[in-house]
Amino acid sequence: MNKAQLVEAMASEAKITKADAKKALDAFIVSTSKALKKSERVALVGFGSFSVAKRAARKGRNPQTGKEIKIAAKKVVKFKAGNDLATKVK
Repeated sequence: MNKAQLVEAMASEAKITKADAKKALDAFIVSTSKALKKSERVALVGFGSFSVAKRAARKGRNPQTGKEIKIAAKKVVKFKAGNDLATKVK
């Protein structure tokens, strides 16, 4: 499902216009991004939670040449599904 399909599904489920659904989705994305940038956790009860984790620097290997390379440390976004979502997917 892409963004346009998600907006359409949200609009029909909530019985709102596609424009309002797009505004709501965009607001959710912006708000979640700002919170994660501050390393805050975003929890949606029953759905799941987004958090930021630090990935340490490590050594890797270039698969083409086999040469060892350094991979820099970075922050990554993690998502953990909530109980309700996990049981619905099963």
